Amino acid sequence: MPIIAPTSRTERRRMQKTIHKTHDKNHARRLTAMLMLHQGMTVTDVAKMLCAARSSIGRWINWFTLYGVERLKSLRPGRAARWPVGDILNILPLLVRRSPQDFGWLRSHWSTELLTLIVNRLFNVTLHSSTLHRYLKQAGIVWRRAAPTLKIKDPHYEEKRLALRQALLREQAEHPVFYKDEVDIDLNPKVGADWMSRGQQKRIATPGQNQKHYLAGALHSGTGKPPYVIGSSKSSDLFISLLETLRRTYRRAKTITLILDNYIIHKSRKVGRWLEKNTKFRLLFLPVYPPWLNPIERLWLSLHETVTRNYQCRYMWQLLEQVNQFMRVASPFPGNHYGLAKVER
Repeated sequence: MPIIAPTSRTERRRMQKTIHKTHDKNHARRLTAMLMLHQGMTVTDVAKMLCAARSSIGRWINWFTLYGVERLKSLRPGRAARWPVGDILNILPLLVRRSPQDFGWLRSHWSTELLTLIVNRLFNVTLHSSTLHRYLKQAGIVWRRAAPTLKIKDPHYEEKRLALRQALLREQAEHPVFYKDEVDIDLNPKVGADWMSRGQQKRIATPGQNQKHYLAGALHSGTGKPPYVIGSSKSSDLFISLLETLRRTYRRAKTITLILDNYIIHKSRKVGRWLEKNTKFRLLFLPVYPPWLNPIERLWLSLHETVTRNYQCRYMWQLLEQVNQFMRVASPFPGNHYGLAKVER
């Protein structure tokens, strides 16, 4: 006669399915023991077959009798959580969105110690800063540089956005639209992160006296091709040189629309006189300082990451050769594996 309480056929089948699906071998052993005891086997026989102590079988019987099949599940490993981790993970994103000065602290940005102090006060706990550092990672909060931006609001922001959207919707082969911008090419290399051995730091030789050239480019919004020109000064002549390049390249275009920022060379009198003679060009100016609206900024970022950061060129002509090669292999942008291109000899 079984020594455990009667179990329905439905519950026994559910226990068998759980044994087949569970990844917890201890849970499976306990369920198997209950099924074997239900078939009339003795505690001694079950203990021998499952390689368990008779006291363990007795303990499992008590759990199953008092609390049912759910009590046979294994407890989570380790000790129970000492802190209200869930509430802490919910409050951390809300804190880091604000500045410490909003809460009356002198600091302009958060530190782990200050966050730990606030969390300890809010939840009346005694967390260590290293523990909170782990919670920050769990909450998806990372340590990174802030992005500078202007607080000036363009009163015509929505109007300009609408004009840009309409120009892109009308774009055809006869009415191309370009994103236009300039980028500085410095002989002094931009220094950035790189892989290196622990405890050692790579040295980037600088020429001492910097030299500068400027690249003006126009990224085709449809094809991704970036026509460009390079000059020794960022002036109206550089902009006009790019316009001439576009005029010769797209002779059949009825209109050529350029989306560009409000830099002074784009609005000079010299450029205005040139535009009066070339009426198919149309300039659409971006709202005040919104670089995210100009996709060519990503092209310049790729240029810096690929060529002008941590480079080893001694002369400007060497650097410009690599810049020219990058602009060739990056077309159309994005899409090509420009970061894996070899230097042309």
